Amino acid sequence: MKNLLGKKPVTLFVVLGGFFVTNAIVAEFIGVKIFAFEDTLGLNPLEWHLFGQTGSLNLTAGVLLWPVVFIMTDIINEYFGKNSIRFLSWLTAALIAYAFLMVFGAINLTPPQWWLDSGQERGVPNMQDAFNGIFGQGLWIICGSLVAFLIGQIVDAGVFHRLRKITGESKLWLRSTGSTLISQFIDSYVVLYIAFVLNPNTHWDWNLFLAVGTVNYCYKFVVAIVLTPLIYLIHNLIDRYLGAEVSEELRMDARSH
Repeated sequence: MKNLLGKKPVTLFVVLGGFFVTNAIVAEFIGVKIFAFEDTLGLNPLEWHLFGQTGSLNLTAGVLLWPVVFIMTDIINEYFGKNSIRFLSWLTAALIAYAFLMVFGAINLTPPQWWLDSGQERGVPNMQDAFNGIFGQGLWIICGSLVAFLIGQIVDAGVFHRLRKITGESKLWLRSTGSTLISQFIDSYVVLYIAFVLNPNTHWDWNLFLAVGTVNYCYKFVVAIVLTPLIYLIHNLIDRYLGAEVSEELRMDARSH
């Protein structure tokens, strides 16, 4: 084991893979919180008008991490190939499902009365209700998020690999940001369609679905563009860590897989 972890490519894959999985799982759990984008930045509300809908930018907290997940997808794809991304994507989906299963198990545990009342001084009348409200996401939302995640990852890896065949080692920004923009577009609508349009308890109409999906994607689009320099920074750090010869060898192998 010591000899295995002593190899820089193995260590790099473990670190990148661990960061990828952790960000995806955390994004799922914090995604239950909705935040007002303009208020968070101290700006006046932006009243957008789309598909007959009007509103401000209310986003899930998960959007803070999903762009990072897709950036990690492209970086891993660059050095280890799309088969590695597919493996990590299926592994992450399984771990997310496992995490939610454990949470639902915890929700059904019977708490003592003192714990139920322990948050009253902080304005929480019932800790069990608070716990359920935060962690007990609906089945439709969980399914929508998992399906969107898998489809987005598969599309991202495929588009990245195809663009790489066209551009070679040049235009890193194009294959990385381009694949992210396409996969994020699909992800933005798939999760909402399953969670709120197909969900018999919500019955979103098409105008609301298209409006919310478009607003969410516009935010992800801007973030993906803004984070493009970060991709070059991370690549530079990885190349320095691996060394020019090992880095080139990994990239050549990744292009064929």
